[in-house]
Amino acid sequence: MANAPTPTTVKKKESSSTASNYLAVLLIPICIIIGFCIWRFVFGESSNFIDGDNSKLPLPGNYLGTAFKGGPIVAVLVGLLLTTIVFSIERLIVIGKASGKTSLDVFMRKIQGLLSSHNIDAAAAECDKQEGSVANVIKSGLKKYKEVEADSTMDVEQSIVAIQKEVEEATALEMPMLEQNLTIIATLVSIGTLIGLLGTVTGMIRAFAGLANSGAPDQSALAVGISEALINTMTGISVSTVAIIMYNILTSKIDKLTYAIDEAGFSIVQTYASSHKN
Repeated sequence: MANAPTPTTVKKKESSSTASNYLAVLLIPICIIIGFCIWRFVFGESSNFIDGDNSKLPLPGNYLGTAFKGGPIVAVLVGLLLTTIVFSIERLIVIGKASGKTSLDVFMRKIQGLLSSHNIDAAAAECDKQEGSVANVIKSGLKKYKEVEADSTMDVEQSIVAIQKEVEEATALEMPMLEQNLTIIATLVSIGTLIGLLGTVTGMIRAFAGLANSGAPDQSALAVGISEALINTMTGISVSTVAIIMYNILTSKIDKLTYAIDEAGFSIVQTYASSHKN
């Protein structure tokens, strides 16, 4: 029977998970506040507008001034873009640490070679050097390997099941830490576009309402109003594009780690089975 994860290990993982949750709660509003500051003091800087007055039209070809005229929704979108970037960097750092100190491919080749030669102690020593989530899972499997080998009451099939279960339990303990905050990035894929469209719709309403109130068609004012509205769409699409690219990159890296763990677990089981053939 596989050993349950030690309470100390579980507490460490729970502490890391709690810290990450607090980080998410704090970072999102902070990024949105920074987005408002950028919108107000960078996009709304007086040099971007005619006569240095941000209540007037932006200078021709000045996209920062045009973005400012898109309204507070642009500020929210800038904040969401910052949120996407911050969480993507945070996940890249976490996944990088999970891979270990050296190249994951090099580490896996070493482990495969040591397992092929049935050198379990050397493989465990390599895991200590590598560190990270992958090495932790493999080391758990190797530790169980030695335990079942020393247990004369278990037959080969029971031992194999125990090793497999140990690897599965260790993987289940490590994977949530890797996947944390990915939901936020995935959500931003949809939210970015929707908020951008909301800004476009409200901007178009303001543009046509202003045109109607002027009493006479003003093509220039209408064109400016439409460009101000569409800046929201552009910003929203930018948020969604960055979010979906980073989400796919991060999930592919996690899939690579999962594949490495599965491959190592299979190798450990095969090594045990081949060394205990009747």
